[in-house]
Amino acid sequence: MEKKIKAKKEFGQNFLVDDNVLHRIVSCVAPASDDCILEVGPGRGALSRLLVASGARFVAVEWDRELIPFLHAEFAGNDRVEIGHGDILRVDLPQILSTRAPGRKWKVAANLPYNISSQVLFKFMEHCDLFESLVLMLQKEVGDRLTAPPACKDYGALTVLLRLHFDIRREFIVKPGSFRPVPKVDSAVLTFTPLAAPRVEVGDEELFRRVVKGAFIQRRKTLLNSLRSAGFDDGDGSLSAALSRCGIDGLRRGETLSLEEFAALSRDLCSGKSLA
Repeated sequence: MEKKIKAKKEFGQNFLVDDNVLHRIVSCVAPASDDCILEVGPGRGALSRLLVASGARFVAVEWDRELIPFLHAEFAGNDRVEIGHGDILRVDLPQILSTRAPGRKWKVAANLPYNISSQVLFKFMEHCDLFESLVLMLQKEVGDRLTAPPACKDYGALTVLLRLHFDIRREFIVKPGSFRPVPKVDSAVLTFTPLAAPRVEVGDEELFRRVVKGAFIQRRKTLLNSLRSAGFDDGDGSLSAALSRCGIDGLRRGETLSLEEFAALSRDLCSGKSLA
C-alpha cells in the first residue's frame, strides 16, 4: 500500500527512505517510553514507526488528507498514538499539546517542507516553552543560516531571532539520494534546545524583531539607512544617537552585528530615549 502513495509537489513532499538516516534521526530525538513526541508531516510513517516503537506518547500532524487513513491503519489499536489532519501553520499548538499532556514538555521530530520551513520555525519559536527539544530536517541552506556566525553571507534575521531562544546544533547532512522523489539540494538535521529564558534581554521583543528584520531588509545598505528604510525615523537624530550610545557605528551593515548588539540597540530604543 505504501508504494501507491506518491509524493505531492504541492505539499513539498520528499519521503525519507534511507534506514540509516532514519535511525540517526531517532538517535538525535532519543525517545523514551515516558516521552511525549510531536511529529510534523509524518508522510508514510517511516520515522513514526521508529518513534512509536519506544512506547512514547505520540501525536502526528499531517496536512495531506490522503495519508490520514493509511497512518490510522498503520497504528490502529495503539492508544498512545494520535494522528491528526491539519496545517502546522494554523493548528493551535498549546491546545493540542497542553490538553493531551498538561505540564509536560514535548519532543518534536519533523522533516519540514522547504517552502514553509522558516514560517514553521517562527511558530515553534513563539511556543518554545512547550518543548524539550526539536529535531528538524531542513534544507541545508536554511541550516547554514541558522548556525552562521556574524559577518558572513549566511548570517541573517532568521539566525539572530532563533538564537535568542534556542541552542542550535547541526547533527549531520542528508544527501538527496536518501529521499523519494530525489530533491535537488542537500538537507541538514539540526537539534534545537529551547533556553529557559531568552539568551539576552532585549526590552520589547516585538521591537527587537522589527530592529533585526529592518537591519537585513536591504543587506547592502548601512545599518542606519536600512533601519530608516524599515520605518525607524531619524529625522531628529534619535536613531543615530541610540546607535552611538550602544557603541555601534551606523555605517556598519546589519550582518556584522552580534545578537548582543542587536539586543542593546533594542533595549535603548525601548527605553524611550529614542523614537522608533
